[in-house]
Amino acid sequence: MKSLSLVVLLATLLATIASAHAQTPAPRPHITGIDHVSFYTTNPEGVKKLYTKILGLEAADPVETGQIVRYMVGWQWVGYSPAPDSKATDRMDHVAFRTDNIVALRRYLVESGFKPSEIEGQSDHSLSIRMKDPEGHSIEFVERAKPESSSAASAVSRHMIHAGFLVYNRPVEDHFYLDLLGFRPYWHGGMKDDETDWVAIQVPNGTDWLEYMLNQPPHPDLQLTGVMNHISLGVADMKKAQATLEEHGWKPHGEEKAQMGKDGKWQLNIYDPDLTRVELMEFKPVQKPCCSEFTGPHPTE
Repeated sequence: MKSLSLVVLLATLLATIASAHAQTPAPRPHITGIDHVSFYTTNPEGVKKLYTKILGLEAADPVETGQIVRYMVGWQWVGYSPAPDSKATDRMDHVAFRTDNIVALRRYLVESGFKPSEIEGQSDHSLSIRMKDPEGHSIEFVERAKPESSSAASAVSRHMIHAGFLVYNRPVEDHFYLDLLGFRPYWHGGMKDDETDWVAIQVPNGTDWLEYMLNQPPHPDLQLTGVMNHISLGVADMKKAQATLEEHGWKPHGEEKAQMGKDGKWQLNIYDPDLTRVELMEFKPVQKPCCSEFTGPHPTE
């Protein structure tokens, strides 16, 4: 009887351990940075002038369905596709983050209750999955065996340091990006010191960040959406960056000028033909930021 009881006890213990192991979600693989951001355009020639002539970036062949061109920012890129609806007020297609294990990340997302697409291979040998975040933003995760890179001497930047988009329900987005994916707070601030209009959260295994653009009307027009749904290209010295832009034929005008941001970093905004904002930003602050301190490492070249 004692022998039988011992067997039953052992079997119960093993079943409990196996059950607990089965309920433990797979570990999340690394998410190391922004891989690319893709937009829609109604004016491809105007986009080409902005990215190749003014910003000095190298054009590359498209790798994703429907895309017409990419512009290389170091090993990252900005893609454009024809706008499916010229009257739509949102020109952002998707934001893509880089991972070191797409198979494991997909399994992790599925086990966490999400429904990413099947893994898809691209012409550049990358593997990717797509999905919607809780607010419906299209995001992509990409694994690359060997990142391609541009060494264009004329490029004003070689590092896309963040992308931003409109967010209306911060708690649900925080649960997805912070709690599930492991993003980390970097900085937050607003037009007034006691308000939070922008929240920067860094990828868990790098310095690139996603920026929530908060406190905006529910149905913004094309201009406002273009300001909010944006990308940021990092520069070490804004004066040198501006000098490069001017050598390429750009001149400061209106809101397109160098100015100090609330985060204590020099910034300069330029816009594509569909009013999507391309922000140049220094990697490090040169004065104390408003509203909050930085809580993560700053990006570099």
